[in-house]
Amino acid sequence: MSDRYALPLHQQISEMLIREIAAGRMIDGEKLAPEREMAANLNVAVGTLRKALADLHAKGLLERVQGSGNYVRSRPDVDSIYAMFRLELTEGGGLPTARVLSVERLAKTADMPRFGTSNQAHRIRRLRSLGSRPAAVEEIWLDGDYVETIAAEDLSDSLYLFYRQALGIWISRAEDRVGVDAVPPWAPAEFGLAAGAPAGFIERIGWTQDGASAEFSRTWFDHTKARYVARLR
Repeated sequence: MSDRYALPLHQQISEMLIREIAAGRMIDGEKLAPEREMAANLNVAVGTLRKALADLHAKGLLERVQGSGNYVRSRPDVDSIYAMFRLELTEGGGLPTARVLSVERLAKTADMPRFGTSNQAHRIRRLRSLGSRPAAVEEIWLDGDYVETIAAEDLSDSLYLFYRQALGIWISRAEDRVGVDAVPPWAPAEFGLAAGAPAGFIERIGWTQDGASAEFSRTWFDHTKARYVARLR
């Protein structure tokens, strides 16, 4: 992955903790371990952890009590890179990461809903992991009018972050349709489910900040490892 669009380590830690809090694995009022102990458990430098905790504090998810320590403060509608990523480990949380399988510019197919303005799109296939456990495969089609070419090495773990930083667009609204479908033949062995096996299935259309339908995606997930979660506040 290119360093231009990679998620900094402190932000990875911050996003992981945000997802743990949202899933209830870290509860409101819970006292965090001392910073040096916490950094050692996460295998990061204390300075990196402190940057992550500063991000949580700025988002209202952490209260610092002088002489006592850091305390979790749960709240809805937190600004998060993965706010629209709905898959979690069955036990909750799990930092999303991704390995790109292929990127191609292709003609849109007849079985897709209408989106975008071009008759072509960039098809991005990835293996998704949650907390380092392969849990899903996904196929994202980004409308071809946004960019001529996309290099696989430029894609970050969060495509929406890549869209913002590289293309100046962000997905502000999405419609998900959840069901069951057969695992596609291109799914790698690491996914764990064989081609043709039933899997959880999500179809999504995403709209940008100006109301344009920019992408269409399909995700197949292993229901023994992950679940689809939408929290209504």
